[in-house]
Amino acid sequence: MSKHKITVQYGLTEIEVSIRSNNLGAILYPNTPEHIPDPVTEINRALNNPIGCSMLSDLVNPKTRVLILSDDNTRMTPTDIIVPAMLKELNRRGVSDKQIKILIALGTHRPMNRQEMIAKFGIEVVSRLEILNHDFRNPDVLYDFGTTPNGTPIQVNRIVLESDVIIGIGSIVPHHIPGFSGGAKIVQPGICGEDTTAETHLLSVRSRRSMLGIAENPVREEMDEIAEKAGVKYVFNTVLDEKGRIIKALFGDTRQAFRQGVTASRQLYGVEAPGRTPIVLASSYPCDIEFWQAHKTLYPCDMLVESGGTMIIVTPCPEGIAVTHPELLSFGSQHPDIIDEQIREGIINDKVAGALGLAWSKIRQHAEVCLVSGGIGKDEAAKLGFSHAATIEEALDKAWAKLGRESEVTVLPQGGDILPLLP
Repeated sequence: MSKHKITVQYGLTEIEVSIRSNNLGAILYPNTPEHIPDPVTEINRALNNPIGCSMLSDLVNPKTRVLILSDDNTRMTPTDIIVPAMLKELNRRGVSDKQIKILIALGTHRPMNRQEMIAKFGIEVVSRLEILNHDFRNPDVLYDFGTTPNGTPIQVNRIVLESDVIIGIGSIVPHHIPGFSGGAKIVQPGICGEDTTAETHLLSVRSRRSMLGIAENPVREEMDEIAEKAGVKYVFNTVLDEKGRIIKALFGDTRQAFRQGVTASRQLYGVEAPGRTPIVLASSYPCDIEFWQAHKTLYPCDMLVESGGTMIIVTPCPEGIAVTHPELLSFGSQHPDIIDEQIREGIINDKVAGALGLAWSKIRQHAEVCLVSGGIGKDEAAKLGFSHAATIEEALDKAWAKLGRESEVTVLPQGGDILPLLP
């Protein structure tokens, strides 16, 4: 019987797997539209064609204090060419480097070190500008802006109070919490406190297992409200292909630029799928530094797998499960009702981790999750309620033993950023 050889991304390397033709349901690759050959030209085009606001050069004067919010090294956004282009415009208008700061919008991720900053921004930017890591658990750096109309506490890094013009830099990809990343997401969770982030995440996962690909939803409304209260009026967003190359760049009003970018993002990441299958095999690439990133692969898999089936997640996770959320291991394997009750009663202290643990638990009620990971062992996987396999072949054999040898497999060779479009 003939077999198909499929290459699956595993970090910066590749793994080849063979699947019998009668078992292969579909292979869903990211779309590969023509990228912009000269990214600097596209970045300047975006800066010179703002959406819903004035040009950057008209927003500042020699006395303006500028704050740039940037995503971190878990994202592919080409800040090493975006920031220099912005600096050129700002300097041209008389804004000195001393008046410009970068705050890395880590959300609840670990801080970046100097070498990671150099890799992210380039040595020239790191040498010229003050660059700070956001600390979501430090009350001294947070300012209380009150609450949203929905009651979400608005705790934001107080550096925004010291800034006249704030610009968020990020990319727009399908995301399980707000539907798509980008726009106001650079503020929430980017530069917010733990309580704020917990509430938006819980709002999402208590509503449904995933908001993936749903652009307009209650979580996005909360994020927009929080960004507005914090004074973050402008964003520079990119839509990138699977190799991090710019497909489209947008600069402008936080809401308007984001919503225009969603159209391009949906066209890029949206992939038609023929239907659900008992088994889904997916690489978490490019989200693979730890499971706190790799878990994004669960949500497209959840859309594609039949109830009672198996999702096989192939991910290196060199930094393990979640450096900043170790409490996950103490409750991750429990039933969703128990996790939610423990969040409400305050038994789970880390509510952000609680929200994601709740989402993962709900997914486990739908289908089994099996990890193929060199960075996460069998015992750790079990603490999240997941099974574990040493190889893709072992994981497939276990799934076929459970579901039947004729069960079909859908494969996502690069499943970290993909939006399945089902009939």
